[in-house]
Amino acid sequence: MDFQFSSQLELLRKSVREFAEGAIAPRVPQMEETDEVPWDLYREIAKQQYMGILVPKEFGGTDLGHLARTIMLEEVGRISAAMAMALQIFHLGTIPFVDFGNEAQKKKYLPPLAIGERLSTIAVTEATGGSDPTGIQTTAKIQGDSYILNGRKCFITHGHVADTITVMAKTGEGPKGFSAFIVERSFPGFKLGRKERKFGLHGCNTGEIVMENCLVPRENLLGNEGDGLRISMAAISEVGRAGMAGCGLGVINACLEASVKFANERILGGKPISQHQAIQWMISDIYMDLEASRLLSYRASWMRDQKMRCDVDMAMAKFYATEAAVRCAKKAVDIHGGYGYMMEYPVQRYYRDAEILIASAGTSEIMRIVMARKALTSK
Repeated sequence: MDFQFSSQLELLRKSVREFAEGAIAPRVPQMEETDEVPWDLYREIAKQQYMGILVPKEFGGTDLGHLARTIMLEEVGRISAAMAMALQIFHLGTIPFVDFGNEAQKKKYLPPLAIGERLSTIAVTEATGGSDPTGIQTTAKIQGDSYILNGRKCFITHGHVADTITVMAKTGEGPKGFSAFIVERSFPGFKLGRKERKFGLHGCNTGEIVMENCLVPRENLLGNEGDGLRISMAAISEVGRAGMAGCGLGVINACLEASVKFANERILGGKPISQHQAIQWMISDIYMDLEASRLLSYRASWMRDQKMRCDVDMAMAKFYATEAAVRCAKKAVDIHGGYGYMMEYPVQRYYRDAEILIASAGTSEIMRIVMARKALTSK
């Protein structure tokens, strides 16, 4: 077994880290203060070709793959979980075109998405269906050369920002009664709903999108009618969950660095608190969680690159890395003592940002169900 990254992946990690420290880090205070989407920063990210990391080269992407994406999200998330979440959502919204789009759809949508001229997301969640996507109520009815979509999607990350949205809607009954559509924000009947106020991930927009007799061209059906559940779940289970794991890695990494720095600099009783066993134990726990999360996440992403079945492995990686991010953020705050509660220290942000990673792309309870099904049928 070879656990060493290629020189290309090592170079990617180095370049992303330098970019994140140089371009993203200075913007974090403003994002925290205003919660505004940093449009100019997205343009800078697009210039780095981070948007098209999963897009084939023939359509303008770099096609570096899923392991490279996890490394990239880890390095961005180490500086800003909000920016890592934004990036992973752009990838999540693009992958249905890569995996299920026909040639015309790929030629039309992938090139501008790959270079950041257009931004994408995916819209499945509704008030009646989140972890269980079959509970959605948005409908799509054929009318001439178009589909008419009606419904409301909630908790859509960058729903107010994206130009191109993969929307799941009902076209029939039962598991085969769902279809996926490419919806552009310029389509008649597409509207923006409520913008959510979150206590974390400031600068990464979340809100509702509304479709009221939204006119979607027939050629914007992804795959065939009835493929919606397969398309959306493939994207969420193999790209969304990997993205959440990558964001979790970034948070854990940041927690470890901040905790080590503070423990070495904070003097109590005439010596650094890093010399106290209780502090060492907490730091060792964070360190172990980072390494375990990396092994699970890197392995699952590598499997996806090898075109191996990896839904259960992604569930394990997502579960462990996101739960660990919250554990480690709590420990980082504890290590900082009273300072950990102060806005001047970033560990409070890590704690706030980590919590949402657990609910996104399937809760921990759903991940447990995925893992249990595999374990109970294994011989």
